[in-house]
Amino acid sequence: MIPAAFDYYRPKDMGEVIALLQEHGDDARVMAGGHSLIPMMKLRMADVPHLIDLQGIKDLDTIDINGSEITLGAMVTQHDLIGHDVLAAAAPILREAALQIADPQVRYMGTIGGNVANGDPGNDMPGVMQCLDAQINLIGPDGTRTVAARDYYEAAYMTDRADDEVLASVSLSAPTGGYAYEKQKRKIGDYATAAAAVQITKSDGKIASASIAMTNLSDVPVWSEAAGNALVGSACDGAALDAAVAAMLGDIDPSEDNRGPVAFKRHVAGVILKRAISRAWDRA
Repeated sequence: MIPAAFDYYRPKDMGEVIALLQEHGDDARVMAGGHSLIPMMKLRMADVPHLIDLQGIKDLDTIDINGSEITLGAMVTQHDLIGHDVLAAAAPILREAALQIADPQVRYMGTIGGNVANGDPGNDMPGVMQCLDAQINLIGPDGTRTVAARDYYEAAYMTDRADDEVLASVSLSAPTGGYAYEKQKRKIGDYATAAAAVQITKSDGKIASASIAMTNLSDVPVWSEAAGNALVGSACDGAALDAAVAAMLGDIDPSEDNRGPVAFKRHVAGVILKRAISRAWDRA
């Protein structure tokens, strides 16, 4: 389909972006890579009279690694994440997750900012950012503020970002230990039926810490503190895996759709989570 008519803007700096958002209010939307917003506009699921493209703004496409601190500009693409060897060494789960997003054509244009910002429960990076305890950096008319990824998502397509704010970057500390991003989907390019992001540290043959988040199993990504705690102190044996799955199943709330009924999704969630935990344990 063809989207409804809209005015297109390509500002040169963030000040222009904020001014346009203040001028047009709810009628304006910011676009990064466009792979979430443009399809919704074509299907008339989103009415956007004023479209603000961030492609013309410099310095939003940088990957900055300063010691253990990592900052990803909003316009960094999934392809950039995959191709950055220093980043892959510092936070390898980012490359592993990015490689499972859609297909190469999408990854060349799809951005970390767009994937994280809009609150689509099927997007991969929000769960990864919750797993890594990342911070989301916003810019608005009153300056900058930071929101934890674990607090950012409120409901499907609803986030803590105000209408006149823009996601400028995502920052995180380089994780340690073992990692895995496991994803089950119907076909290449599809959203996950279920996906799990896991980071584990090991001490004396047992799990010292564990962070677990899952994707597309509720109307928001789900970081499950209980699932991680269920693993701590264990040698990642079958009982610990079962306990972690049980804890996660208590935190998710999947709904039936064309990817399957609720019972199937809960079963797949358990299978995927066990795979991810086992692989992270092997890498720790």
